[in-house]
Amino acid sequence: MIILGVDPGLANTGWGVISYDGKTLRPVSYGVIQTESKEGEVRRIFTIAEDIGTIAEKYGVDTASIEDIYFNQNISTAIPVAKVIGAIVHKLTSMSIDCHIYNPREIKLGVVGIGNADKNQVQDMVKRILRLKEIPRPDHAADALADCICHVTHNSTKFQ
Repeated sequence: MIILGVDPGLANTGWGVISYDGKTLRPVSYGVIQTESKEGEVRRIFTIAEDIGTIAEKYGVDTASIEDIYFNQNISTAIPVAKVIGAIVHKLTSMSIDCHIYNPREIKLGVVGIGNADKNQVQDMVKRILRLKEIPRPDHAADALADCICHVTHNSTKFQ
């Protein structure tokens, strides 16, 4: 199974691809899609969704794990991220790729085993679980790989 993880954002959307054979997780690729504010919101959202579609096609993705909005107090950043998530879900679903959305607590729980783990703990576990020499950079890419791991841990009994 090939899993695409997405850490959505309007300026920076992290993505990661892993393979899972029922026993072992293997990193395939990861990176970040960057957009510029001068492009305008609609163009940026479109670009992100199209690029995610291209990545999914390139790696033969079977399913996607997308981080849900972390909403604290700043609604002005939450709404554009919600639009990005919607565009990504639309794009991948139109490609017949199943999409799963996990909140940040579920991702931390699935990767570290603690729902209130900090960013450093999550990134260190991503490195360990995927047997990487270093923590993936930038942070958004590491977060996207964490989304992949979360999907496997939350669905491990279904994959057996």
